[in-house]
Amino acid sequence: MLYRLANGLVRNRIDTCRPFIQTKISETNFRYIEMALKIEMFRCLSAVARSGTLRDGADLLSKTPSAVSMTLKQFEEHLGQPLFEKDRKNKLTSVGAYVLEQAERELQHFDMTVKAIQDFAHGRQGHVRLAVVPSVAGTVMPRFYAQHLHALESIHLEVRDMDSTSVLQELFWGRVDIGIATSSDTGMGLSSLPLMTDPFGVVTSPDHPLAAETSPVSWSDLQATRLISNSLSAGIAHPESKDLHRRANLSAHNLTSILAMVRANIGVTILPEMAVWTTRPDDLVFRPLEDPDAVRQIQILRKAGASQSPAETLVETGIIKTVQEMTQCG
Repeated sequence: MLYRLANGLVRNRIDTCRPFIQTKISETNFRYIEMALKIEMFRCLSAVARSGTLRDGADLLSKTPSAVSMTLKQFEEHLGQPLFEKDRKNKLTSVGAYVLEQAERELQHFDMTVKAIQDFAHGRQGHVRLAVVPSVAGTVMPRFYAQHLHALESIHLEVRDMDSTSVLQELFWGRVDIGIATSSDTGMGLSSLPLMTDPFGVVTSPDHPLAAETSPVSWSDLQATRLISNSLSAGIAHPESKDLHRRANLSAHNLTSILAMVRANIGVTILPEMAVWTTRPDDLVFRPLEDPDAVRQIQILRKAGASQSPAETLVETGIIKTVQEMTQCG
């Protein structure tokens, strides 16, 4: 008796709660269905309303008329209102006209969002910040950009030229995404990829005795010459170069100032060949150094462990390809 009574109470409780449970499940399922069909409903409504017939709308969507009709029926059932005045689907109701306006606005926003996501994923959109040494900024970057104009149309490319030390600092503080500079051992949490080498040479005025020579300049040839040192040449590791720089009593860091001093025949300087190309000083003489190890190593630098956007990958790959082409052309 007690068992039957308890069992009856439980059954009554379940029966009482069943409509509520079913309602909650039904609402939850409907929300999932609504999210899955919303854009499809909008597309069907727009296609049929704009084309004037169900069949033409279905053709626009590459669907069967029955499939489009079913989608519109579900849409109308959800709204509880008809969207079209007649089965021919050639005239909208007042509700249908309003829904069409809202639906097409939503479709435009959705399609733009999808395109933006796809463009970003394929490297066709983004913002890439580069810090580049001046010699690369003046030679490699213009050629790279000219060759990739179409691919870079939707990418905001920001290029800043600065010396290698500043490039490393900008990367360290996260103010740029890619750096192109010289770095032997950064100790700043950066990863590097060799990009190119740039041989050093001696820059003189046409009146300097070294300008008349045609063979490469040896370190011993520079012993009796006044050297105008600079931050680039100071990194050459050869002992005789280190000795020359220790004895130099004149140094400059701005390329314009360095070349002005050389032009005035105050002394000679040692610069990477590409740095001289950038300024194109027709009134100065560039002579290569005899030392084959006197080269500047230029690298692509990034913050170690940082994720790379597709746009950054596109830019980095394009720069490497441009340098390879320039090297092959001599």
